[in-house]
Amino acid sequence: MGQTTSSYGYSSGGSAYIADLCLSPHHHHNSSLDSTPPPPDADSTNQEQDYTSEIPDECLALIFQCLSSGDRKRSSLVCRRWLAVDGQSRHRLSLNASGEAAPYLPSIFTRFDSVTKLALRCDRKSTSINDAALALISQRCRSLTRIKLRGCREVSDLGMLALAQNCKNLRKFSCSSCSFGAKGMNALLNNCSSIEELSVSRLKGIDNGLAAESIGPGITSSRLRSITLKELYNGQCFSPLVIESMNLKSLKIIRCLGDWDRLLEAVAGRKNCLMEVHLERLQVSDAGLMAISKCPDLENFHLVKTPDCSNDGISAIAEKCRLLRKLHIDGWRTNRIGDEGLTAIAKNSTNLVELVLIGVNPTMASLTAVASNCLNLERLALCGSDTIGDAEISCIAAKCNSLKKLCIKGCRITDSGIEAFSTGCPNLVKIKVKKCRGVSSVVVDQLRARRESLAVNLDVDEVELPSIDWNTSNAGLQEAEYRGELAQVTTYGHGHVSEGGNCAPSTSNGARSSYKSRFSLLAGRTIAACAFQRLVNGNGSSNDST
Repeated sequence: MGQTTSSYGYSSGGSAYIADLCLSPHHHHNSSLDSTPPPPDADSTNQEQDYTSEIPDECLALIFQCLSSGDRKRSSLVCRRWLAVDGQSRHRLSLNASGEAAPYLPSIFTRFDSVTKLALRCDRKSTSINDAALALISQRCRSLTRIKLRGCREVSDLGMLALAQNCKNLRKFSCSSCSFGAKGMNALLNNCSSIEELSVSRLKGIDNGLAAESIGPGITSSRLRSITLKELYNGQCFSPLVIESMNLKSLKIIRCLGDWDRLLEAVAGRKNCLMEVHLERLQVSDAGLMAISKCPDLENFHLVKTPDCSNDGISAIAEKCRLLRKLHIDGWRTNRIGDEGLTAIAKNSTNLVELVLIGVNPTMASLTAVASNCLNLERLALCGSDTIGDAEISCIAAKCNSLKKLCIKGCRITDSGIEAFSTGCPNLVKIKVKKCRGVSSVVVDQLRARRESLAVNLDVDEVELPSIDWNTSNAGLQEAEYRGELAQVTTYGHGHVSEGGNCAPSTSNGARSSYKSRFSLLAGRTIAACAFQRLVNGNGSSNDST
């Protein structure tokens, strides 16, 4: 295979595991390789001929790649040759990066000496690997092109410097819940000139409340294609990197503190080729959206829960970004984005293929315009709208001939609206109706009978309350706690409610009290909803007992 065969120290035990390795100090005691002697020679008179010995290593590696993870693990234990071939052909590896794994790292990377994609994950209850362990890994895996660090809290700027100096061919870097700071990030950007994708989430080293050192641009800025910043207190220290990345195509900023209008204006002020922008729970206003509208190549735009944005910003993007194909808007029920913005979208975004509206209240006029003008629309989602009823759904069924997938959630529709799809939307292949209490299973059965090729999903459960699933990942609790910290220190401007009930624009440098009150209001609604549900359940129980 063009590689020298490595010697394998079976006594260490770590070499007996592949992919998704769970590195526990107890594993090596049960290693089948320690207790099972090697098979006898193939030319033994009492042994049947081993026909697999005639298969070249390259072909055997291709066969291994077609196996499932479990089958590949079992196959690697058949004989020493299969073990060697599997190790040398394994390019992707995921390790449980707890500190207890450090003694086994040399034997692991002796066996897996061709790894190019590596994930190091440590749960919040364990102590992660440290700088020395990361330096050892980087020395053994100099051909790495992708690396993910999750929960590696013991890795500092020194560990990142070793990684950057030893793995200069990195193309994708992602970190979450780590503790190194700006110096570690700059070491990466100053040594790895080939990085194309960068994702940084909950980086505690720059979240110390002090003025963080600027990050970037480094020697990698000309190659960067994608930047994702998520849940950062001092996320704006990445501004030099974002601004100087001239070939940036994707920018995602999610739940980061600070006023982001200036950064977006700086990005739009120079030549750019942004094709995807995702803004979620940020302090960004129409000024920022108008800056984004200067990106003529924009195709994918997500605007999620940004209460300072209105129809003016959406209209500017629709009028100037004529290549827009995917648009997601979560209006957060502020009623600041509505008919005016949607009408501008319908008029200018004729290439639109996917439209998602959450917490937005369009009327028949704007929906008719979208259905009539966006002739290429294939995917549509309408969620949590108080103005969408049977008439609006019937309009969609009659006019959206290219529609293939439709999702309706929490809208005031009945069986009459769903019946319209028995003849409407001829290309529809899937429709999902969720939490629309006016829709019954009867009309769904009738629709399935009339259109057998149409997949219809119906879910009319109770209105779900906000909840946190602490078991979704090892870092679930940590993430929830961190979001709580963000909620306490986020600084939004002084918003006020107009006579019509709409939230007026906030200033960019207001105090943090307004945003705290908004979260307090949401918390109050949640408490009230819980109390109401307990009251309903209590009444139901008492009625059942009587």
